[in-house]
Amino acid sequence: MNRTELARIAQAMTAKGKGILAADESSGTIRKRFDAIRLESTEEHRRIYRELLFTAPGAAESISGVILYDETIRQKTREGTPFPQYLSQQGIIPGIKVDLGAKPLAGYPGETITEGLDGLRERLVEYRSLGARFAKWRAVIDIAEGIPTLFGIQANAHALARYAALCQENDIVPIVEPEVLMDGAHSIERCEEVTNATLQTVFNQLFEHHIYLEGMILKPNMVISGKKASNRALPEAVAEATVRTLKRHVPPAVPGIAFLSGGQSSTEATLHLSLMNRLAPLPWALTFSYGRALQDTALKAWGGNSATFTAGQKEFARRAKLNGLASTGRYSPEMESQAA
Repeated sequence: MNRTELARIAQAMTAKGKGILAADESSGTIRKRFDAIRLESTEEHRRIYRELLFTAPGAAESISGVILYDETIRQKTREGTPFPQYLSQQGIIPGIKVDLGAKPLAGYPGETITEGLDGLRERLVEYRSLGARFAKWRAVIDIAEGIPTLFGIQANAHALARYAALCQENDIVPIVEPEVLMDGAHSIERCEEVTNATLQTVFNQLFEHHIYLEGMILKPNMVISGKKASNRALPEAVAEATVRTLKRHVPPAVPGIAFLSGGQSSTEATLHLSLMNRLAPLPWALTFSYGRALQDTALKAWGGNSATFTAGQKEFARRAKLNGLASTGRYSPEMESQAA
């Protein structure tokens, strides 16, 4: 393990004013996104769309890294440059999603366990040779009647730590993503309770697995009311509860925390991030690792048409810039109506 290199990459991924683009949608997920704009999900359409994002002028000023999917890390630009190589040339660090998705946890109805540990060591060696310098693994914790159980949290935390250890063994920075879902009708207080238990368990496991904290990134959910909650907490309450929870459980040795958007709207995710960054002092960088919240408006602006390719790029660069400002606490909702 090259600790110096791991720490250098982790710090670059959470550099001031920058965040991570999650472009690691599975084939099923991107098909749903393309269905919304009535575009067939072919390999070439997926390649063109990813190229739109990766080559958007000005995006590199606000994007430090990109999480790729297995198909995407093997694709190339129109000119024939492999995507990881193109990103590196722009000063953007290429990464790779390595988990194989959340599957039902046997014996625990309603809970899931993320699969993909078998053969992961060999896959990491290949991904590194293709240019990946960091990886991502997502664990899913749902909130409903009677769940999550402590065992469900522990099983996912153990898998996250095993994944992280294999990454660091191969000089790959692990993004550790324990996502407490916001799909239910639960209160912000219930989300905080579950997120506290999840983060405590995850960091206990990372410690047990000898993870080098300076060479990892945490990708957590924000502490937020469920989408179906009747009385959803205000943005300021989300920011305060999230920072309070992180301060309890995330050691200052972790260089950065890159939030997932988790179903929030683009503007909601940006505002919450900006409000958190105003709650100084913070022991770690707080930034973003958004998928839909960075891509949604760009996808609609493009619509699958070659004539609106540039419009899609401009919209992506604008969204990236607004989130870059949020990562330093300088975003305000008024900026949404201003030109990029």
